[in-house]
Amino acid sequence: MSGFTVAITGRPNVGKSTLFNRLLEQRMAIVDDQSGVTRDRQYGITDWNGKTFNVIDTGGFVPESQDVFEQEIKKQVLIAVEEAHAIIFMTDTATGITTLDEAMADLLRRSVKPVFLVVNKVDNSDRLLEAAEFYSLGFDNIFFISAMTGSGTGELLDAIAALIPENDQAGELSTLPKFAIIGQPNVGKSSLLNALVGRERTIVSDIAGTTRDSIHTHYNLFHKEFILIDTAGIRRKTKVHEDLEFYSVIRAIKAMDEADVCLLMLDAEKGLTAQDLNIFSLAVKKGKGIVVAVNKWDLMEKQTNTSRDYEKQLKERFAPFTDLPILFISAKEKTRIFRVIETALEVYENRLRKIPTSKLNEVMLKAVEAYHAPVVRGNSIKIKFVSQLPTPVPSFAFFSNYPDDIKQPYRNYLENQLRKNFPFEGVPIRIYFRKK
Repeated sequence: MSGFTVAITGRPNVGKSTLFNRLLEQRMAIVDDQSGVTRDRQYGITDWNGKTFNVIDTGGFVPESQDVFEQEIKKQVLIAVEEAHAIIFMTDTATGITTLDEAMADLLRRSVKPVFLVVNKVDNSDRLLEAAEFYSLGFDNIFFISAMTGSGTGELLDAIAALIPENDQAGELSTLPKFAIIGQPNVGKSSLLNALVGRERTIVSDIAGTTRDSIHTHYNLFHKEFILIDTAGIRRKTKVHEDLEFYSVIRAIKAMDEADVCLLMLDAEKGLTAQDLNIFSLAVKKGKGIVVAVNKWDLMEKQTNTSRDYEKQLKERFAPFTDLPILFISAKEKTRIFRVIETALEVYENRLRKIPTSKLNEVMLKAVEAYHAPVVRGNSIKIKFVSQLPTPVPSFAFFSNYPDDIKQPYRNYLENQLRKNFPFEGVPIRIYFRKK
């Protein structure tokens, strides 16, 4: 999966979140006529003509504002511009070019990143004539669109997709398992890395990461070789960047693009935050293996069944994907840290697992027979055959006489049966229904 990232920027209330929702084909970002609605960043994944890329929705850029929220948004916009591979600069033909547009344009002209000037709300021929003034901003790539209706977005997506390499994952160590340590600031990522690195005899070499702010360490542990991708900020930036949750999320997204398995670290005392869930959901959508490591467990007061109850609460929040390994560790005390790596290796093998077609059909057709899909519009749904698809993520095609009539509850049943009968712990499963 590509690690290509596009940031949507511009002044307040030009339609950035509407475009974000349009590109992702779902309503993730809150859209409102009042400016300044987008404060917390939204991150998503979209694909176009077989090319997949990350999209970041930023808040409205107001460079000279004294408002504390707008100052924070400005910092986040600057980070997005720095970290993204390409930038969508959004404007609004209904209001024309404003001083805020000119300030944004001045900033982006100094960037070496490809910039796509997008003029929004061009939904008729009169608006198209009015939009011609935006050529004066001096950008070569200009697109006239309506984020609300989707008009013109296809051409924009074509231009973005053309920048994405066919395979940007190649490298001399691409065949080795890659594990990314991700999580909130101060959760213990550095402590875990240092505890692992402390076993100097296990380190083969340090490899400069292709993604900035990631350090790739080549290990030989448990007679297995793997690459550990650290996102803990070894190459530290300015303090203002280090303190921004937004920046840590961008680094996590970049690291998970490269990784086979994500080691999601949580602070035992703080528990699971909304941002942790956001990162978790992205890892699932990207089809990555996941190991959850609850750090600082040594600081928790223990009672009978403390870990069991804690794990139950976590899985309730991770639902519906609950087939996850959850480990309680202390990076500081080096408690169970190597069990994290052992588990990551197991999840990696689960992600690669191929089930023989004969065995797959023997097990799953029995499950289908035990619980048939509900009748829809008088149609009796029959599943005749199951096949595992040749994809990086475990994916299964169920061939049926009415594939479009099979609903989510039955899809969940089939996934549960797959997990019950085959070892896919820690790995997302994809299920497709096809005509037979």
